[in-house]
Amino acid sequence: MKIPFSPPYINKDVIQEVNSALESGWITTGPKVKLLEELVCKYTLAGNTLCVNSATSGLMLSLKWYGIGHGDEVIIPAYTYAATALAVIHVGATPVMIDVEEDFNISVNNIDKAITNKTKAIIPVDIAGWPCNYDEIHSLVNKKKVIFNPINENQKKLGRILIISDSAHSIGSKYKDQYLGSITDITVFSFHAVKNVTTAEGGAICLNLPTPFSNQEEYHYLRCYSLNGQTKDAFTKSKAGGWRYDIIYPGLKINMPDILAAIGVAQLPEYFEKTLDKRVDIYEFYQTYFKSKSWAMLPPYKNEEKTSSCHLYALRIKGVSEATRDAIIDDISKNGVAVNVHFQPLPMLTLFKNMGYDINSYPMAYNNYKCEISLPIYPQLTLEELEYIVNTVANAVESKI
Repeated sequence: MKIPFSPPYINKDVIQEVNSALESGWITTGPKVKLLEELVCKYTLAGNTLCVNSATSGLMLSLKWYGIGHGDEVIIPAYTYAATALAVIHVGATPVMIDVEEDFNISVNNIDKAITNKTKAIIPVDIAGWPCNYDEIHSLVNKKKVIFNPINENQKKLGRILIISDSAHSIGSKYKDQYLGSITDITVFSFHAVKNVTTAEGGAICLNLPTPFSNQEEYHYLRCYSLNGQTKDAFTKSKAGGWRYDIIYPGLKINMPDILAAIGVAQLPEYFEKTLDKRVDIYEFYQTYFKSKSWAMLPPYKNEEKTSSCHLYALRIKGVSEATRDAIIDDISKNGVAVNVHFQPLPMLTLFKNMGYDINSYPMAYNNYKCEISLPIYPQLTLEELEYIVNTVANAVESKI
């Protein structure tokens, strides 16, 4: 049996929606993008949503909006995908990496220790779809207002460190019975091909800025900035007599096209109404099976405050070395099951090692990584395939420990 790790979920509704975009004669940013933005707001209760070409771009634009650049610091977890750090680097700021907790997510105590008068933003990351401790993070940034050093109008208006949730994994996650997307100042989702909801490539910036900000006004600013700072998008310019435009910001070209948004338009309602439940069923199947295994560390799934989006099933094997974990993965792969590792901590990657980050400073990140194996989890999996996966994993582990 051959079981891929994370194939995209493409059904007839997706194909029909993409065909409708093709047949409309309009394939770049236009009505499909606007509809997807409205759907994200509907399901997550976000104040406003801007769709862009990737979550990485969404993080960069959010940082730029807050005027973050050279001399500023942005706190991020060491346990995340490289995009979290690269967005900070691309705007000229310094990523301040801190260690995580056993649940994979950023440590609030370590955030507290890392904040300085140069700190302008914190980017918590919901690893595998498990929400961070957002109430604690909000309380901390409010406590630290006394050392916040605003240098532009937006920073003066907010008066504190900006909280940007890197929710690349967590559309559909809940924090205190509320879907992520409306929990922090800014939430950035990913719609990459392997995510719970996809547009092949893409992302969304959800705005929930407090007063005196107008989320609608900031949406219009960000939308203009995402289109090279141009006052009219191509759809508006294409109308009779609509050719004249202006460039008012030194913008980026990071807009999402309609042909990709169409995939998300078809997927998003079905996800919240059907396929998210299928992911939950698979997650619970794994939890039930592995809880009987003494060597298994089950990933977080649900408690009184949080519910995972079940984006990844991040199984950990107690007490194994990195080399043993790798040998287990080789065994699983030889038997036709594609698995993965999420993630290699940033200080283990050449770019960040060369910048001076040392994995020895992040013991929990390394301990989580060295024994982690991500199992396939997507709605197309059958019961027969799930049984094959868990038996294959168990056999591989038990032959090596």
